[in-house]
Amino acid sequence: MTHQDDQQGKSPGSLVDRFDRTLNYLRISVTDKCNLRCTYCFSPGPHPKLQHSDILRYEEILRIVKVGAALGITKIRITGGEPLVRKGISDFLKRLTAIPGLSDVSLTTNGMLLDQHLDRIRNAGIKRLNISLDSLKRERFRKITGEDGFDQVWHAISKARDMGFSPIKINVVAIPGVNEDELIDFARLTFSYPFHIRFIEYMPIGSPTFKTSRTLLTQEIKRKIGSLGLLTPLEQDGKDGPARRFQIQGALGEVGFISPVSQHFCQTCNRIRLTADGRLRLCLLSDQTLDIGGILRSGGSDEDLIHLFQKAALLKHEKHCLQSGDTYSVKDFMSSIGG
Repeated sequence: MTHQDDQQGKSPGSLVDRFDRTLNYLRISVTDKCNLRCTYCFSPGPHPKLQHSDILRYEEILRIVKVGAALGITKIRITGGEPLVRKGISDFLKRLTAIPGLSDVSLTTNGMLLDQHLDRIRNAGIKRLNISLDSLKRERFRKITGEDGFDQVWHAISKARDMGFSPIKINVVAIPGVNEDELIDFARLTFSYPFHIRFIEYMPIGSPTFKTSRTLLTQEIKRKIGSLGLLTPLEQDGKDGPARRFQIQGALGEVGFISPVSQHFCQTCNRIRLTADGRLRLCLLSDQTLDIGGILRSGGSDEDLIHLFQKAALLKHEKHCLQSGDTYSVKDFMSSIGG
């Protein structure tokens, strides 16, 4: 019996790819719209938007998640675009966290609208937040994002901490020539706050405004922040994702490194992505997708959706294109993929 025959013959309860990776993590983009235009995310000029009718309705997303949960999906991350720009997001989150089988539901946001949503997000059952923040300098924040919004983002982060959200992860894309002089400042935050600072290697996705001839790699970032003290590795747990975690001696919080370029984590990848227009995306660094929304809208049964999840698992590559040398590449914008 082939691996494909074995996978298709399994009853709901497991989702395993050809490389024996168990896929239990679904990242869901609820919108391709964003209220920022970060230089490494957006292309110059007009940015095409999905039609309203192309965006999955909340009820459709919930149905897909229920099918995924029956296949062993336990972890959900809600992304965008910027998820908080979509109307009704708090009610959707409340319905999402009530789905049996899910043990971890979190939200990634740029923080611009977070303050006004915090109470409803907490009441929906969300405890963990990932907040994208690439500069601690107000003017530089404006240049990167196109908006003068640093103060409101930092206020929202502080308020979320006071309200008991934990962990609060701050995602920092390390951009050479742009914010590399702030990496130590970000790491230093962990001495004053219990934040989890995540340094992410910049990935060449789509056709962003920002161009660079080099990548700021994890080893260089470690050397820079190593001046603050000894970096002690922390034990990984099931909610860590791809980050390699460390704590600086004497710090309250921790730092982590996500290294898709220098230390790819493909061998432990447990993720599938659901795009805002209803496609299962098999890898962040590949445009290969399967149209699960189309099957759902054409009257497909839950069994049909199960088969498409299983097909996605069987088509998932062993490595992403930056490592494998394959010719498949990423033309979609990061803002529409959901990170």
